Amino acid sequence: MEEEKSPAPLLHLPTKLPDHRKLSDRPSQPPAGGWKAAIFVIFVEVAEQFAFIGLSSNLIMYFTTVFHEPTATAAKMVNNWSGVSAVFPILGALVADSLLGRFKTIIFSSLIYCLGMVLLTLSATVIGARHRKPVFFFALYILSVGEGGHRPCVQTFAADQFDEDTPEQRKRKSSFFNWWYVGLVVGSTLAVFVVIYVQDNIGWGLSFGILAGVLAAALLLFLCGVKVYRRHIPVGSPLTKIAQVVVAAARKLRVDNTRQEWRVCYEEDSHAKNEDEGQHKPMTLYRRSQFGILDKATLIDDEDKARKKRDPWRLSTVTEVEEVKMLGRLIPVWFSCLMFAVVQAQIHTFFTKQGSTMLRSIGPHFQIPPASLQGVVGLTILLTVLFYDRIFVPSARKFTGHHSGITVLQRIGIGLFISILNMVASALVEAKRVAVAAEHGLIDTPKVTVPMTIWWLIPQYMLCGVSDAFTVVGLQELFYDQMPESMRSIGSAAYISVIGIGNFLSTAIISAVQAASHHKWLVDNMNRSKLQYFYWVLAGLSALNLCCYIWVANGYVYKRVGGKNGEDHVTNSNKGGYGDDMI
Repeated sequence: MEEEKSPAPLLHLPTKLPDHRKLSDRPSQPPAGGWKAAIFVIFVEVAEQFAFIGLSSNLIMYFTTVFHEPTATAAKMVNNWSGVSAVFPILGALVADSLLGRFKTIIFSSLIYCLGMVLLTLSATVIGARHRKPVFFFALYILSVGEGGHRPCVQTFAADQFDEDTPEQRKRKSSFFNWWYVGLVVGSTLAVFVVIYVQDNIGWGLSFGILAGVLAAALLLFLCGVKVYRRHIPVGSPLTKIAQVVVAAARKLRVDNTRQEWRVCYEEDSHAKNEDEGQHKPMTLYRRSQFGILDKATLIDDEDKARKKRDPWRLSTVTEVEEVKMLGRLIPVWFSCLMFAVVQAQIHTFFTKQGSTMLRSIGPHFQIPPASLQGVVGLTILLTVLFYDRIFVPSARKFTGHHSGITVLQRIGIGLFISILNMVASALVEAKRVAVAAEHGLIDTPKVTVPMTIWWLIPQYMLCGVSDAFTVVGLQELFYDQMPESMRSIGSAAYISVIGIGNFLSTAIISAVQAASHHKWLVDNMNRSKLQYFYWVLAGLSALNLCCYIWVANGYVYKRVGGKNGEDHVTNSNKGGYGDDMI
């Protein structure tokens, strides 16, 4: 189907459907916001990151030392909980966009989060050994529910505090995202250096109590800013609009879209003329030829002409159809990033168990907690982002002519390639560790420390950080920029869910490897375990995944929009790299 060049309206039917994009941009109170409001939201996110990393980073050690679970089983437990915690944000985003709004969702989810952490503290302190395990897991999954409401809303709510219609606010919003990422790194780094030390040297109950206290303090601080927040009302379920487009296209499946008498439904004039205070005119999406079967939903047949009002279940506008196409284009990208999440899942599981067998002494009295090396990931991310922004982008811009140096899909692809190197380095280091254990006759004495310093693990942690800075930040940008405006909370949840499903996939791969190796590769005795083989398997799967990603990225079509002043551009357009520039 040829692309339509003009967004001029051809249909002027009245409709009872609310313009969801205008509703989403209409504040329920006089605009305030800005940095004064955003700073409160940053603190609550730093606290949440501090709590989540403080718990998840060392959870495998809790399962193996307190609950005495086998190493592979403990890794699966960590992966499953992390997966649930990263998938729940999809539900939380739907609730926020459809019912509660982001502000109320943050409050309720923060209360749930605090409740879960309090129960976790009680399970480790006052609850008897008989009931400790069920209470602990109950509390753990209460935290997943709180995480589901918190993660997709906080960053978007903070960004809502800046008005995109003024140049000064746009500059401040750009600065905000830099400080936001710094805040996340600070929160996670403090957690791995402070909380994990308390867990390994003082007690688990005290560490959980610290996390609960930090969450409660952050919630109180968040409520202090209630009078200055800019809040947007819920826009209704985006799933309804998606369903309407699909149903409308299905009902016109047999309509011949080549007939000249069939006209196309563009945006009604009333959508563009109604400009209430505090809202901005949304950009127009131009037609793309991908998923052309959905274009049938925009055809005005004889039954549509006979109606006085547009039935959204049999006639959709071009923009509504293009928004559904945008989701369809992102799904293959989402699938092709899952192996990256599998690799990153090893940070909280087998990497930590490796470190627990090695020399960790600094001086005569201090032992580094094995999970504390995860702080290297945060520091590497921070340095990589600074290098990328200040050195890499300006240099790459001279060669590519792209305003960002490289496209967002190329950025993600670089991160996927580095994750392969991560698994290669991890396999080589683990093979060295096992060889050292064999040289000193420690193969059958797993509780004796292997005379090999833990600093050997730093390269694989650093590679994790570099790949994270490329892929995760790239996914954040892609799922924000290429999602419809009314579905950006869903977009935030979608990129988070990559990590969640990746954790479940990691569990499945562990089970498959155990079955294939007859439980000989991943055993409790790390010196007899063939963990290096497992890492080589992940490296091979990641290489195959990268090939799939390159194929998907080469066929990706960026959205094409028209701005408020009639300008026409392709977002993240790519010249000479992954993805189509224009149809």
